[in-house]
Amino acid sequence: MRPLADRMRPRHLAEVCGQHHLLGEGKPLRRALAGGRLHSMIFWGPPGSGKTTLARLVANAADLQFLSLSAVLSGVKDIRAAIDRAKAEQSRGTVLFIDEVHRFNKSQQDAFLPQVEDGTVIFIGATTENPSFEVNNALLSRARVYVLQALEAADLVQIITAAVSDEERGLGPMGATEQAVAALAQAADGDARRALTFLEIAADLALGDGMPVGEAAQVRLEHVQAALSGGSLRRFDKGGDAFYDLISALHKSVRGSDPDASLYWLARMLDVGCDPLYIARRLARIASEDIGNADPRALAITLDAWDTQVRLGTPEGELALGQAVVYLALAAKSNAVYSAFKAAMADAKEHGSLPVPVHLRNAPTRLMKELGHGRAYRYAHDEANAYAAGENYFPEALKGKRYYAPVERGLEIKLAEKLERLRELDRHFLAAQRSKFKT
Repeated sequence: MRPLADRMRPRHLAEVCGQHHLLGEGKPLRRALAGGRLHSMIFWGPPGSGKTTLARLVANAADLQFLSLSAVLSGVKDIRAAIDRAKAEQSRGTVLFIDEVHRFNKSQQDAFLPQVEDGTVIFIGATTENPSFEVNNALLSRARVYVLQALEAADLVQIITAAVSDEERGLGPMGATEQAVAALAQAADGDARRALTFLEIAADLALGDGMPVGEAAQVRLEHVQAALSGGSLRRFDKGGDAFYDLISALHKSVRGSDPDASLYWLARMLDVGCDPLYIARRLARIASEDIGNADPRALAITLDAWDTQVRLGTPEGELALGQAVVYLALAAKSNAVYSAFKAAMADAKEHGSLPVPVHLRNAPTRLMKELGHGRAYRYAHDEANAYAAGENYFPEALKGKRYYAPVERGLEIKLAEKLERLRELDRHFLAAQRSKFKT
């Protein structure tokens, strides 16, 4: 027997749950279908959001031949065979659906591009990855991207309830308690396929329990809990959009000085099984990029948390990461060092190998000394305030360049005051030198 998730696929658009932003009255995809203006498109969304189902329904609504390929299993030969079939049905028209289209390489994507351009096929692609990064520009420019959203709990309750009661395709006349349906909807995490898969397992467990004579089997909460045992239920794909969205949310919450949201996103990443050491590395980056010298303790606390995670492991070390996240969120913020470092790197790349000023060069040999290396260098410790006022430490082409601009927050207030005092000494020294030169 076909799996429940396959049996319960919507047969027409009216049975689709969710995606109201695309299929509601006056929404873009519904308008395109109603007006008969079918075009090539890409469905981008998380697993179980209905990408494949929607592609089939689009083809059915327009009475077009539906050809399906999986980018995981198919190659150029399969694409050409599909194109030949489309040409044989030229009078009817064909939808060429490619699941996981982001897994096709450039040559595979290029193989059907001419047929998309000349109208031999209407291309519909499905992907869980950002098509901006994974789909060729040539193909992307010829298709409209529709973003599908994870299903809401109410949508999943509707799907589960329909599957329980449907006697033709579903589990009917089996029943399910409200608690069981709610637990399945929550555990599915927006994924209809996952919800129906777990429902099918729970139903098998309910049937195995046996019911009193004359009573129908019923899926109860304990059956759902048994079906869900043994693994993470959250959407997470290391290296995919879900992964980078979570770390982005954590970074932005820390930068925005919200300790509660920061802790939530940390917990979300740990809950789905993200490597805590990866999180520790990112927190160390945040400590330098967004806090810097406004509070240098932030980096030290983050490195201590990293070391604690290494020493204690999971779950004991994770609390130290939480401690670091809260401190980073509440620390004074400055990106002055980050901005200065980027500017210095840009100059290093732009100006190439500018010569080191002679007075700054190393002079370990007699020849180097005879060539003047290190001559006229002013040893800072021999100067007043241990500062060689007016000295130039840049290549001549960049003399006077400024990168670092401390902010008026945290310790950088003091650093800015120190920097201004040093620059005032420079100004006095240079003024004295100019006066001396004039006389």
